[in-house]
Amino acid sequence: MIIFFSGTGNSHFVARELGKLLHEEEILQLKGEILYDPTKSQLKTDSKRIIWIFPTYSWGVPPVVKRFIKECNFEGADKAIHYMVTTCGDDTGETAAQWRKFIAERKWTATNAYTVIMPNTYVLMKGFDVDSPDLAAQKLEQAPTRIAEIADHINKGTAGDMLTKGSWPKIKTGIIYPYFVRFCMSPKPFKTNANCTGCGKCARACPMDNITMGAKCPQWHDRCALCLRCYHICPSDAVEYGNATKDKGQYFLE
Repeated sequence: MIIFFSGTGNSHFVARELGKLLHEEEILQLKGEILYDPTKSQLKTDSKRIIWIFPTYSWGVPPVVKRFIKECNFEGADKAIHYMVTTCGDDTGETAAQWRKFIAERKWTATNAYTVIMPNTYVLMKGFDVDSPDLAAQKLEQAPTRIAEIADHINKGTAGDMLTKGSWPKIKTGIIYPYFVRFCMSPKPFKTNANCTGCGKCARACPMDNITMGAKCPQWHDRCALCLRCYHICPSDAVEYGNATKDKGQYFLE
């Protein structure tokens, strides 16, 4: 079974391609009410393995995924072996250790963890932007090889992780991640500029069902995952996050 959360399409791509290689018939996308309130979930599986796929958030597990793991009702999860695959633009810090802690708290069994390098999508801080078209294309070209290596690793039951932790992983996950979650994930700065046509694409695409359409422009509410899907998917470059997105690029993998 594959369970995935995706904002701009990177983790969705990995879930789809890995599912093909592993012949996984059960693929669950975390979105909407099941993601906003995991206590309402009623999952059941007979699968011997569960593969969690999600993007790295500031060198940690996305808070919505963390909450889902901690609170979901999941019959059969205690009898499965759990794997992690996380996408990132550069490195993951101690995301795998964090994920293992959450899995262990449920008394589930965690095993290997993997990293797939994909194009950068986070643009909300100084110095952060999407990759150049050439670099993004290079990462997308290399990703299938990495995914195939992961599939082979899982199929053969090979022990060990395949991770890109980067430098100072404990500091990134232990200090920067908590700061990011506490102070840098508010949906309040979202707004639209004069380019907005009221097409509603952002509202339809939001995995949290957090956006509604007003008389013309979208309105953001308080259940945001800060995945930036609304910003990247806007065909008019009309979605802004305060001044943080000024002169920043867009990336979305259909």
